Amino acid sequence: MEEPSDLYDVHGINGSPPWADHQHQCLEELDNVECLRRKIKYYFMNPCEKYHARGRKPWKLILQIIKIAIITVQLVSFGLSNQMVVTFKEENLMTFKHLFLKDYADGGMDTYAVYRQADVYDHIDYIIDQYGRLHNITVGNHEYEKNGTLYNPLSVCQEFYRNGTVYAGNETFEIDAHVKTDCFDVYPMYHPALPRFELHFKRMISVKITFVLKAINLQTVRRRELPDCYDFTVIITFNNQVHSGRIKVDLETDVDINECRDWKITGASARNIYLTVLFDCLIIITCITSCALCTRSVINGIQLQFEYTLYCKNHGGNQVPCSDKLEFLNGWYILIIVSDTLTIIGSFLKIVIQTKVLTSYDVCSILLGTGTMFVWIGIIRYMGYFKKYNILILTLRAAFPNVIRFICCAGIIYMSYCFCGWIVLGPYHEKFRTLNMVSECLFSLINGDDMYLTFKNMKQKSSLVWIFSRVYLYSFISLFIYMILSLFITIITDTYDTIKQQQSGNPTSELQKFMSGCKDLPNSGVYRLDENECCFLDCCISRCRKRRNRLTSEA
Repeated sequence: MEEPSDLYDVHGINGSPPWADHQHQCLEELDNVECLRRKIKYYFMNPCEKYHARGRKPWKLILQIIKIAIITVQLVSFGLSNQMVVTFKEENLMTFKHLFLKDYADGGMDTYAVYRQADVYDHIDYIIDQYGRLHNITVGNHEYEKNGTLYNPLSVCQEFYRNGTVYAGNETFEIDAHVKTDCFDVYPMYHPALPRFELHFKRMISVKITFVLKAINLQTVRRRELPDCYDFTVIITFNNQVHSGRIKVDLETDVDINECRDWKITGASARNIYLTVLFDCLIIITCITSCALCTRSVINGIQLQFEYTLYCKNHGGNQVPCSDKLEFLNGWYILIIVSDTLTIIGSFLKIVIQTKVLTSYDVCSILLGTGTMFVWIGIIRYMGYFKKYNILILTLRAAFPNVIRFICCAGIIYMSYCFCGWIVLGPYHEKFRTLNMVSECLFSLINGDDMYLTFKNMKQKSSLVWIFSRVYLYSFISLFIYMILSLFITIITDTYDTIKQQQSGNPTSELQKFMSGCKDLPNSGVYRLDENECCFLDCCISRCRKRRNRLTSEA
């Protein structure tokens, strides 16, 4: 029989007793769990709480405030420049209508038409004559387009059916559906006798008169910007496709903006242009910094989600719900990343436009406008740290899935009314002529706009269609305003009441219950100790390595 001293020696040789190792492992595991709780709680703190917890400055918040200010200034500056471009296009379009359309009056384009053969010839001759006398009649800086030493001509093209005879009195006709085009050119500053041009009115589809004029937008000099050179392709169309005896006349322009070949500005400096480019470069650098910080935060959230998922798997084997996983994926950071990306691309295009390499004003305005909108929406994230403001964000996020399901069902009913109204009421009501117009009209009715005019403008040529229109409109308004719209508001209201009750109650999700186990306050100083410690995943890996080494030594 062994002596007690021998047993004591055995424990002294092999190390501490087994119960001591087990107790040490339990204490270490509890520390790791508490460390994970504090880490998750710190991740969901607001910038002020994080500052008290670890003394970290809210750099992202400061950067977002600066970014909002400079991006808004950039947007306003670009908006003023873009407004001058749009104004120049619209006023030139109005100028061309007054110059080349005979007896044109403002706002009369919808009813501008010719009804007699002699009027068609007179209008075409008037356009050609005005084009030839452009230098003597225009008050702008319009010029003809040149190709080398010659001016480019005005082109008159007639489209008509190749062969055909129509006798409406006998109710007989013969038409060759193939379309033939006959054209002739007229050169400005050169006045030979015009070629004989006969219009085949019974077979004529359209007459198109096309020419190109150049102009320079000098108003940008006032804002210390280089003027752009414009190419206006003017297209005047005599539309006879309906063959109803009414030939509609329309004037459209296609605009190309180019860099002027040779320019010289006196009395002004190009310094403002270089300062604007430098300011845009500053915005690009700021957005890249903001995007990098937010991307790092998103990656940290994903790593923390893996640690929490591993903890739940090792302790109870429960699967983490998708809603808890999505809590770690901060949607506000993703919104800021998208906003920064759009602003970077838009600022780069703005620099290119400022230097007159490209002139994509529309694309640039869409990118900068959308990026600025997302930046301002991102302010709601910081307002959400206050409980009275946070309820709006929580309600929108909680109601979003139900709202999407509701809109899908309501959208099917809405589209059914659109197709029905277009096919039945389209020939009798101008608001139902196209599917797009039908959708806009019905959406306006939902919002209570133009109800009386929609009923009043319905033509009463067919009693059956008139009765159907009343049933159609009354049923749509009753269904969408009194039922569907009320149910939509009810979904938002119920979600708001539910969120309001949850704010004063106990934690509802497993993640919130897990975080509630951490009672450490931000200013307790405990979070500073955890700053340099290993994460829960690293602790699990190190524990597995210790266990493997122990088994290897025992073997």
